[in-house]
Amino acid sequence: MKKNIKNLFKIFLLLIVAGIIFIAWANYSIKKESDSFISYNIADIPETKTALLLGTSKNLNSGLPNAYFYNRIQATVDLYKSGKIQYIIVSGDNGKKDYNEPEDMLLTLMQYGIPQDRIFLDHAGFRTLDSVVRAKEIFGQTKLIIISQKFHNERAIFLAKQNGIDAFGYNAKDVNKYAGFKTNMREYLAKAKAYWDLILGIEPKFGGEKILIP
Repeated sequence: MKKNIKNLFKIFLLLIVAGIIFIAWANYSIKKESDSFISYNIADIPETKTALLLGTSKNLNSGLPNAYFYNRIQATVDLYKSGKIQYIIVSGDNGKKDYNEPEDMLLTLMQYGIPQDRIFLDHAGFRTLDSVVRAKEIFGQTKLIIISQKFHNERAIFLAKQNGIDAFGYNAKDVNKYAGFKTNMREYLAKAKAYWDLILGIEPKFGGEKILIP
């Protein structure tokens, strides 16, 4: 009995070690593969018809404004006004009655002067994988500028490249390391899951009719 317990404990430890190695490898690999395709500098961004703005909540659970949200909005506005992009797909979560990331981003972008007819909403961007793949399969875009914070763009660009999309990431300003600590820790697991989803062939939760961007 004791021997069986020891063997199970050894197996458990090996699984933990293997998991840690896989997470570390996935993070290193994704960062390395995406590094040359992301930038904070607008001058580095190629002119592209469409940008994909990845959604996040407008406010924190405390009710305070979410810096990730407003920094992504500002990056999108800067990119649009620079003439680098013509249209914007806003993709995010709309899974709850009083929670609508795409709608919040649309209204805020319009407040910054971007015309509504230049913005397309994807209400089924429940995960980064969904947002990226749907930009190609639903909106017909095979070349994209993806807008989010650097840690998020690394994963999004990796997923885009794996799905046959010519993608470049424009990094929005990050939040301070203390405010973003929880998000950055969660990202380590998210990058590992991105690889796991590829291995398992995971696809977006929802399809839908194709939407034409002029």
